[in-house]
Amino acid sequence: MARLKETYIKKIVPAMTKEFGYSNPMAVPKVQKISVNIGLGEATGNSKLMDGAVNELSLIAGQRPVINKARKSIAAFKLREGMAIGCSVTLRGDRMYEFLDRLVSVTLPRVRDFRGVSSKSFDGRGNYTLGIKDQLIFPEIDYNKVEKTKGMNICITTTAKTDAEGLALLKHLGMPFRAQ
Repeated sequence: MARLKETYIKKIVPAMTKEFGYSNPMAVPKVQKISVNIGLGEATGNSKLMDGAVNELSLIAGQRPVINKARKSIAAFKLREGMAIGCSVTLRGDRMYEFLDRLVSVTLPRVRDFRGVSSKSFDGRGNYTLGIKDQLIFPEIDYNKVEKTKGMNICITTTAKTDAEGLALLKHLGMPFRAQ
């Protein structure tokens, strides 16, 4: 079992039950899934970029990503329907907890001048989105093999009903939020 999942069961569930007054331990919010997405608009001109993004995302997430294709043709962006424009991966279960553990304890502290992540990135229903400008902060990525730096979006979907519950859950899981 993942270290973070064990922490969730043994420490976070009782703490959140006490904090929010849940009558049932199953009512305590939990992390449902984590989606990691790399959007590559410039892959229309250079298809080699997509291979690099897929390889890097599979190293980071630990599972093979899905290649996202354009739904519509847009002439202004030189984009045709069916062209590969990004890749994404959805993590659930133990892989999700392992990724979140690595993100919180190893990856985010490696960011230069890091003061914490914003607590304003919740969507109103307890889900959190985090944008990363550079994939090199992940220790799995070899700096010498990177052609171009790519950003990514990390979406943490929880079962929390409100942003306050989602914030409390992620704080207990160790997410380093910035002091406002």
